[in-house]
Amino acid sequence: MQSSVLHKRTESIRAEALRLGFDFIGFAKARRLDEESRRLEEWLNKGYHGKMGYMANHFELRTDPTKLVPGAKTVIMLMYNYFPAQTQHDPLAPKLARYAYGEDYHHVLKQKLKDLLLFIQENIGEVEGRCFVDSAPVMEREWAKQTGLGWTGKNTLLIRPGAGSYFFLTSLILDLELVASEQPIKDHCGTCRRCIDACPTAAISSQGYLMDASKCISYLTIELREDLPSEFQGKMQNWAFGCDICQEVCPWNRFAKQHDEPAFAPHGDLLDMNEREWHEMTEEVFVKLFRKSAVKRTKFDGLKRNLKFLKK
Repeated sequence: MQSSVLHKRTESIRAEALRLGFDFIGFAKARRLDEESRRLEEWLNKGYHGKMGYMANHFELRTDPTKLVPGAKTVIMLMYNYFPAQTQHDPLAPKLARYAYGEDYHHVLKQKLKDLLLFIQENIGEVEGRCFVDSAPVMEREWAKQTGLGWTGKNTLLIRPGAGSYFFLTSLILDLELVASEQPIKDHCGTCRRCIDACPTAAISSQGYLMDASKCISYLTIELREDLPSEFQGKMQNWAFGCDICQEVCPWNRFAKQHDEPAFAPHGDLLDMNEREWHEMTEEVFVKLFRKSAVKRTKFDGLKRNLKFLKK
C-alpha cells in the first residue's frame, strides 16, 4: 500500500484519539516481544508477582499480540492523564492513590477506545481489532516504550519527558497496517534514585528497574486478599488503597498537569474526609463514595482491613 495512504490513515486515527481526550498516542508493528518475554519469565520465576496468579497465565498471549487478535499488524498505545487538581485535605487521613479519586478508569477509557475503533471501522473500512484497558494480558508499558511514548523508569513506570507518569495506558490491537512511530527514546533517569530510596517497603530493587510487586503497597492494599503480612506493619505510610510515593518523589512529575476529564473528578465528599471519618466509615458511606470508583474492587471488608492495619 502507498506510504501516503498509510500516513493519512495513521494521522486520522491520531487526530481522533486526541479529540476523544487521549493525551499521547503511538503506533508499533505487532510482533512477539522476545526479549521482554524472557525478562517476564525471569520476574515470574522469582515470585515477584506474589499472589497475582493471573500474571503467569496466558504467557503467549501476553507476549504476542497476534495471539490476541489474529492477523494483527499494529499495536496502538494511548496515554490518558489522571493527575488531579487537588489531593486529600486532611494530612492525617488514610490516603488513596490519585488514579482512584474519580470514576473507574476501566469503564471510562474502554468506552473511548470503543469509540475510536468505531471511527476506524467507519472511516477506513473493515478492520478487526480489540480494545484493552487492563482487561487482557497486554504488556502496556513495553508497547508504550516501543512506540516512543516514554521510557521505563527506575520505579518501573512509564515516564514521558515533559509530562511525567500520571497517565493510564490503554491499547488497541488491529489487523490494519499503519505507520510505526519513532523508535524508543533514551532513558532519562540518570543517577537519580529518589524512588528507590523513598519506597518504604523496599519493593524497588537497589539498582532500580525491577519491582518486587509482592512488597508494593499497591499490591498489598488492592491485590492481596488475605491478612496483610506483619512485616509491613508501620511501613505503609498511611496508604489505604494504592500508593503514589514513587511518583510523588520523581522529578519528572514536576511537569504533571491537571487533567480535564470530568469523570475523574472525585466524589464531592471524598477529599474533605478527615482521619476519624475514614476509620468510622460504614458500608453505606463506602457504597456512596465508591459506587463508580476503582476502590470498590477491594470491597468494603478489604478497605476496612487496610484501615485497621494502618491503626495498629
